[in-house]
Amino acid sequence: TIGGRYKPSSSDTLNVPARIPLIQLNDWSAFAEWGAPKGAIWVCIEMGGTPLSEFEHPRNAIYILGSEDHGVSKSVVRGCQEVVSLESVGYGSYNVAVAGSIVMYDRLMKLRRKEEEEEEEKKKKKEGRKGEKKR
Repeated sequence: TIGGRYKPSSSDTLNVPARIPLIQLNDWSAFAEWGAPKGAIWVCIEMGGTPLSEFEHPRNAIYILGSEDHGVSKSVVRGCQEVVSLESVGYGSYNVAVAGSIVMYDRLMKLRRKEEEEEEEKKKKKEGRKGEKKR
């Protein structure tokens, strides 16, 4: 988390910080200098970007979601290579946990579909070469 907004909660019955890395940084510049994975595309989830349905997820990406009350600051949005928005009907924005879940599900489905298409293409090429050898 950036900016010290995370606070342990009694509702965290799984003790998540003990199971996954939890890094707290003071500000965005500390993240950009120290915490950002090298070579990853920064994808901001914020209103006004490319609709998620049209977005092609990079293989290596870090997704940046803002707090529910303030969103992502304009300076952070400008620092990202991609800005993606979540389509909705009747909602201006989603709870940050819901937004993150939607994005990760979309990523999983699209990357899985792409891998399946690549595998199918390899099979077709392989079968085409077998047919040429028989002639």
